[in-house]
Amino acid sequence: MKVLVTGGAGFIGSGFVRFLLERRPDAEVVTLDKLTYAGRLENLEPLGDEPRHRFVRGDVTDARVVGELASACDAVVHLAAESHVDRSLRDARPFVRTNVVGTGTVLEAVRALGGRRLLHVSTDEVYGSLPLEGDAPGGGGAPFDEDSPLRPTSPYATSKAAGDELVRAWCAAYGLDAVVARPSNTLGPRQYPEKAVPLFATNAIEGGTLPLYGDGLHVRDWLHVEDLCEALLALLERGRAGEAYNIGAGNPRSNLELARGILRALGRGEESIERVPDRPGHDRRYAMDMSKIEKELNWQPARSAWPDALERTVRWYVEHPEWWRPLREGAGPSA
Repeated sequence: MKVLVTGGAGFIGSGFVRFLLERRPDAEVVTLDKLTYAGRLENLEPLGDEPRHRFVRGDVTDARVVGELASACDAVVHLAAESHVDRSLRDARPFVRTNVVGTGTVLEAVRALGGRRLLHVSTDEVYGSLPLEGDAPGGGGAPFDEDSPLRPTSPYATSKAAGDELVRAWCAAYGLDAVVARPSNTLGPRQYPEKAVPLFATNAIEGGTLPLYGDGLHVRDWLHVEDLCEALLALLERGRAGEAYNIGAGNPRSNLELARGILRALGRGEESIERVPDRPGHDRRYAMDMSKIEKELNWQPARSAWPDALERTVRWYVEHPEWWRPLREGAGPSA
């Protein structure tokens, strides 16, 4: 199997490239990445001079480049995306370009070539928000399953939902062999420090404060990146064409709990938490039903146990300041 991975120098993308090459000794990978601010060749350095890996710097909206690379591969894993909600609120245009136009470019390349499988990696944020348990009559609402309507509330999530719908349409109209993955919030090494876990961790390591939006009660499900990579490989190899699959860990934690857990791991007190004004349209709670991937692919998370997954992640940032210190300028709160 030879796989094209778009966005393969980012946090999840580089993790998947490394995971695939480790788990499938006969696999080859071509990584396509534009190397914008969050894509870094350093994320691929653990591969060394691996002969089964080739890196190409390029734009996922470039039809010629995507078509040429896909033509030499058996499958495409589409991870290239703008993914930071705060940035999308400041300027949505890059999100439309990469997440919508880029996805359309990948779909057209796969359709034109035929005989290729596509795994499109989306997000749980496409479903929109659930209320907290105490905020709605009868509780906080049932978790989203794969048939729940898509009701995104940020420019980022809307651009990802548009990509999901493009994939669904290309499957229906052209019989494309494509699968959609919808993972929950992901943590682990090499995550750009504008995201909540590395931002909080690196701030705390340097003796700074942890900027917490609003009341800090917004709930997210936290999945370790290695579990996500394992699930993505299972979907690439065994997922049903035309289907979407939720991927989560069953670790619902408020942002306040997350901040406290990071501070405990570093031996710091809660006085380091800094309350900041909430962002517009901040989704209150995400929760997904993962029974589909569990039943069909016999997949369950094995590395996301709480608080071990968080503590291991924090430890990585403690031990690798050379990776994150050059990236911290301009980082802000996010979750």
